[in-house]
Amino acid sequence: MATSKQKTVEIGGTLIKPGEKRLVELLVANLYTNTAMHLPVHVINGRLPGPTLFISAAIHGDELNGVEIIRRLLTQRRFDGMKGCLICVPVINGFGMLQHSRYSPDGRDLNRSFPGSERGSLTARLCHIFLEQVVKKCDFGIDLHTGAQHRSNLPQVRGNLDDQETARLASVFGVPVLLNANERDGSLRQVAIEHNVKVLLYEAGEALRYDEVSIKVGVAGILNVMRALGMIAAMRRKKPLPEPYIARSSRWLRAPASGSFQARVQLGDRVKKGELIGTVSDPTNIFSGINTRLVCPFDGIVIGQSRIPLVNEGDALVHLARFEENMADIEAELDLFHETYGNDDIRG
Repeated sequence: MATSKQKTVEIGGTLIKPGEKRLVELLVANLYTNTAMHLPVHVINGRLPGPTLFISAAIHGDELNGVEIIRRLLTQRRFDGMKGCLICVPVINGFGMLQHSRYSPDGRDLNRSFPGSERGSLTARLCHIFLEQVVKKCDFGIDLHTGAQHRSNLPQVRGNLDDQETARLASVFGVPVLLNANERDGSLRQVAIEHNVKVLLYEAGEALRYDEVSIKVGVAGILNVMRALGMIAAMRRKKPLPEPYIARSSRWLRAPASGSFQARVQLGDRVKKGELIGTVSDPTNIFSGINTRLVCPFDGIVIGQSRIPLVNEGDALVHLARFEENMADIEAELDLFHETYGNDDIRG
């Protein structure tokens, strides 16, 4: 019986045949300096049939971890026998990256502007091209993010965990926390789901910074998902992956007053209801001795944290995930995660 062959993939008029690797640069627009801006699309098309998976990064121009994750992913030597097709876009928002900015030149958030428009603003055109030339050609996707500037995230995967296949892929990624998150209007994940493309969102680290653990976890997680999809061969593990726990809700704790914030917790810490999270003091009136306490409202895990100590009343300071499972079990799995990824011997 003859083995079926992988299909030829077409991106922007370029044909990538089975067994080929290509870089396709899609023209987005010319800037007022007549500089051409392109969307770089790396395509690895396997020889054998299988699913098509996209990996995207820097949809916010200051989120750099994902750019390095894709660079390292594409240096892997395990794709020769790959089934299906891998499409990687290391920098979606090149406009924002040039300015070290989360946003596009017109001040819009690219991840709130889908599906975009062929004749709209630069933001709208970029969304339209990415949707038409990448997302619609895929079965699955992994969108790589970090926290915003001066905010750092514990490695976590977000998605529609009520969907059985999405939950299965999220569980094998290799992070300690899964967050069941609704799609936001105009987001990449929302428009992808509308076209039957299942998407995981990986959050880790801080904007404008490389975080080595977040990068290693991201590379290993993508390879874990590819194994689960049957795209690459499975591997034998000396240690099992950390068992992830699903958070059904999360909440940012906000500054109760303006001043200088001294945190008492770190990313990944288990916290209990009533526990002191930190204090806000007045840096201009040290002798007053007045400190405003920030207290934990429920049992949870710190999954996000502000990195700048100067705060105004109402600023988001600490992001807590709420769990229904036994908190002691979750703490043990977090310890296993740090033990697994806290060294240089991380294999994808």
